[in-house]
Amino acid sequence: MSLTKPDIDPAPLQPCRERFFKDFLRKRSELIKSYESGKISKQEFLLGNYKISNQSNIKPFFQVDSYEKGIFNYQYYNCMAKYYHKLSRLERAGKNRKKSYIRYCSLSDKYYHLKDQAALALLELAEFNHVEAYFVHTASRHLANRLFEVVLLDREEAVFHSVAPWLLERLKEKGVFKEGLHASVIDVYINDSY
Repeated sequence: MSLTKPDIDPAPLQPCRERFFKDFLRKRSELIKSYESGKISKQEFLLGNYKISNQSNIKPFFQVDSYEKGIFNYQYYNCMAKYYHKLSRLERAGKNRKKSYIRYCSLSDKYYHLKDQAALALLELAEFNHVEAYFVHTASRHLANRLFEVVLLDREEAVFHSVAPWLLERLKEKGVFKEGLHASVIDVYINDSY
């Protein structure tokens, strides 16, 4: 008996993927609107994003060849980074939890880096066209003069944040970074604690 790979027609898979992205983007947009209207807290918003990013068997995409894949990757990694950051803060408060604290900090850093790479993939996909980036005013002393915002001007709800120096340099190289401090387009969100 020989094992051979069955012939699979990839065409039936396409509608399923399109449905997934349509559903993902709709749920993401609903969460954003619920948060902006005050119906849910930032904590509930983050939990909702975590759920919609992890509810399927779909994991981040290796190749980002569409906006939908890029925004999914960004949200997935951002949710995971915030999840492990939250766990690290809980462990920091506990006694004899140094190993867990360090492990969660490391995982949070890893996912923040992957999130920044996902943002770069989206920017490259857009060829840095219709992109605006700048440092934002923030209530956090830790993030002051470090947190910058990247906006895809031709997409709804496409706002990204980072503190990565390598990403900042790339934005400057491409001539899309504006100097000075600016108000964030989602100021309430970035200055709301969780």
